Amino acid sequence: MASVKSANNKSTELRFLSLLKKKGITGWRRNYSLTGRPDFVFPRLKIAVFIDGCFWHSCHKHCRLPASNKDYWNSKIEKNKIRDKKTSKALRGKGWTVIRIWEHEIKNDKINRKLSLMKKVIKKESQYRRGIKLTRRLFSR
Repeated sequence: MASVKSANNKSTELRFLSLLKKKGITGWRRNYSLTGRPDFVFPRLKIAVFIDGCFWHSCHKHCRLPASNKDYWNSKIEKNKIRDKKTSKALRGKGWTVIRIWEHEIKNDKINRKLSLMKKVIKKESQYRRGIKLTRRLFSR
């Protein structure tokens, strides 16, 4: 399991990065300092995107635990799931939108629906925030 990377994994994060560019989705940052260390962050819109590996985050379709040392792996994966929930809750509590994407969704190109939704949310949030700024400007005079 030591060979499984936690960052810059070609099958997940870098593939997702290329999809963002291909779809023309802009405004994201990587390595942004935020609770839970999201893979991609849209700071102005307060959107955090996590790319969850099927093994490490216990995908119900693809997670197959190793036959040896089962107690260790069950405990490890369960802690990851609990941490994911706490992180999502904490970010939502601070007003962030949390988007979680499974590794298999990217590999199987099932990501288009989520990317379309992301694009809509980003557009909506951007217009909303622009409206707030415009309203503030109008009322601050």
